[in-house]
Amino acid sequence: MTTIERRGRRVRVLYTPEQIAERNAEIAREIGARAGPDLLVIAILKGSFVFAADLMRALYAAGLSPEVEFMSLSSYGAGTESTGQITVLRDIDSGVKDRTVVLIDDILESGRTIAYAKDLLAARGASKVYTCVLLDKPGKRAADIDADFVGFTCPDKFVVGYGMDVAHAFRELPFVGIVEGRAGEEDTDNGGGDGADGDDTAG
Repeated sequence: MTTIERRGRRVRVLYTPEQIAERNAEIAREIGARAGPDLLVIAILKGSFVFAADLMRALYAAGLSPEVEFMSLSSYGAGTESTGQITVLRDIDSGVKDRTVVLIDDILESGRTIAYAKDLLAARGASKVYTCVLLDKPGKRAADIDADFVGFTCPDKFVVGYGMDVAHAFRELPFVGIVEGRAGEEDTDNGGGDGADGDDTAG
């Protein structure tokens, strides 16, 4: 696969822009086949913002006209270790009672954050809450949840790009890539990470 150098790091392309665009169109059609007429899409910030934006356009192409909201959640508090206690940093403005909701996130890993958001919206009276993620890392699951719509099942690597970051860098990349090390170094396997977002941060 193609490897680029950016900010002194090597990033190997995992999913190309073309692959992502094709999968987004497929997901949009899948959502269209299952969603009701009053569809509310909620993107969980920050890592999902590029995926959510492209998926909105794909939903339009599939003939849907969803309303769009944003939610920011965190389980980290003031530290760097996840506490498992979810905090709503930014809530939606719209009511969800009797509506069909699609929650969008970048990565489903532990599942705690998106499970919390799904339960919260269901408690507020949503008639149906679907979950949609670009990447699924099923081996890391801590909550009893599987996404209804998945872009790709992702290997257990540190991924960036397409909105996902490490220390606020690499979000601009048009592909999803694996950070392999510093430019000029031998390849390294950096194991079980994800971008600085994952599904437990507000990042």
